[in-house]
Amino acid sequence: MSKQFDVVVIGGGPGGYIAAIRAAQLGFQVACIDEWKNAAGGPAPGGTCTNVGCIPSKALLQSSEHFDHANHHFAEHGISATGVKMDVAKMIARKDNVVKQNNDGILYLLKKNKVTFFHGRGSFVKTTEAGHEINVAGKAEEVITGKHIIIATGSNARALPGTPFDEVNVLSNDGALRLGAVPKKLALIGSGVIGLEMGSVWRRLGADVTILEGLPTFLGAVDEQIAKEAKKAFDKQGLKIELGVKVGEIVNGKKGVTVNYTNAKGEAIALDADKLIISIGRVANTIGLNPEAIGLQLDERGAIVVDGDCKTNVPGVWAVGDVVRGPMLAHKAEEEGVAVAERIAGQHGHVNFNTIPWVIYTSPEIAWVGRTEQQLKADGVAYKAGTFPFLANGRARALGDTTGMVKFLADATTDEILGVHMVGPQVSELISEAVVAMEFKASAEDIARICHAHPSLSEATKEAALAVDKRTLNF
Repeated sequence: MSKQFDVVVIGGGPGGYIAAIRAAQLGFQVACIDEWKNAAGGPAPGGTCTNVGCIPSKALLQSSEHFDHANHHFAEHGISATGVKMDVAKMIARKDNVVKQNNDGILYLLKKNKVTFFHGRGSFVKTTEAGHEINVAGKAEEVITGKHIIIATGSNARALPGTPFDEVNVLSNDGALRLGAVPKKLALIGSGVIGLEMGSVWRRLGADVTILEGLPTFLGAVDEQIAKEAKKAFDKQGLKIELGVKVGEIVNGKKGVTVNYTNAKGEAIALDADKLIISIGRVANTIGLNPEAIGLQLDERGAIVVDGDCKTNVPGVWAVGDVVRGPMLAHKAEEEGVAVAERIAGQHGHVNFNTIPWVIYTSPEIAWVGRTEQQLKADGVAYKAGTFPFLANGRARALGDTTGMVKFLADATTDEILGVHMVGPQVSELISEAVVAMEFKASAEDIARICHAHPSLSEATKEAALAVDKRTLNF
């Protein structure tokens, strides 16, 4: 007889392990299945985010930023540093250690909350009166049963048709995080979050980086004014971004990769590079899940179909995170995981998609929440806008980083904040104030009237709110 659980979570990434912990807090008997392995073959929960995404990329961004500062910015502070070198192997080892600390932390949290952890791949077997049977294929195979199943299997990097990832020359985000040396020439296809972050890391370390983007606009999901400001900064840094290109044949040879493409002017170009990173989005991961065993419905993109509460078409089966509709963001997955655990307990879990923040951890950082100016125009919403540049912020001057601005968009009649958009230093932290404000349906005037510490970067948020009413004090 298989082991019986109230809730079985398939996937130990941000959506999965958080759902498992919250379900356990609510008094359920919970199991969490995850197949990620560390270098020694042991369990490494945390999903893409912890292992080959958010966490390791931030570790490399931090290391490369230190290197960039030592080479280009220390002198203005009166610090002499000559002959600065980067030990790439040591940088990667530090990144790996950061990842392991997070893996171990998640295992500790699961144990602390009395979640039974299974190391292996979970797949559906059948539905019985006792619930849904799940096969766990690890070192050994066993079958467990759950009254409720939460699928949190995440996503995989999307490959270009005809150009498979070999993780040697043609890299996904995984291979991009494990390069053993700085490539002389690095090409990237896709100027989204992953492309910009990985391009920034290796450019700072000395690579000649070219990013090819098929769309004619840069960061189309970002407020246009903010995207233009970011593009100016990246151009100044030497990050080459070509928009409106059409990628043709890609030749993967022994000495590197050649990307044949047509640029926006219609010119045919052959770009030779030592390495190619492909970052053209991600696809829902249902590999090996065996959804047909219980009649689980997938959409045309391979994602699991869910309703507004994350219920699938099969009673007792739920799905969260990258494997369902909505933005592929770790924090969105976490919120859905908590909400589903609470719904199983008869509570009213809630996720507000309108106040999910987005961040790109380049330098300058880019962060936003709510609607962009172009979206408001398209929706026919009457709005007021206010901006404030970091150039006029005392703390930014002291930091030596005055790139960018904060921008507020508020309803023209009610003054309710409809969107906040930022590009500049540490805006990944500043955006939280905007999220809180929007969650409580604050007006721009509310933020303008709140006392902010001086000197602080957050004063730019207050000043941008003041600018909505055309009464900035420091610009």
